[in-house]
Amino acid sequence: MLRLEGYEVYTAMNAEMGLREAAATDPDAIILDLRMPLIDGLGFLRRLRAIDQYRAVPVAIVTGDYFLDDAVSAELRTLGAELKFKPLWLEDLVSLARTLLSGPTPNGVTH
Repeated sequence: MLRLEGYEVYTAMNAEMGLREAAATDPDAIILDLRMPLIDGLGFLRRLRAIDQYRAVPVAIVTGDYFLDDAVSAELRTLGAELKFKPLWLEDLVSLARTLLSGPTPNGVTH
């Protein structure tokens, strides 16, 4: 859907592949699912933020889990992730991408 809107999109099937893809493409923003195989979205985000060059990359985590533990939600916010709930319609996804690419990052830098 984002490609149809003119965005350059890279995908990965799990967190390890996502971290490799980030290293190869130096993304401007990342949208990921909270529930992923092997390492969940929170684990991915922890590992991503541990790498200096990705501390300010805007991240949104999408989930269908409406009953997230408060500690998980708090840690996602602390790590600078925007939390969105499924379903995301085309307009929602495009709006999310625009917000991530134009809004302030966790370090206060504007893209």
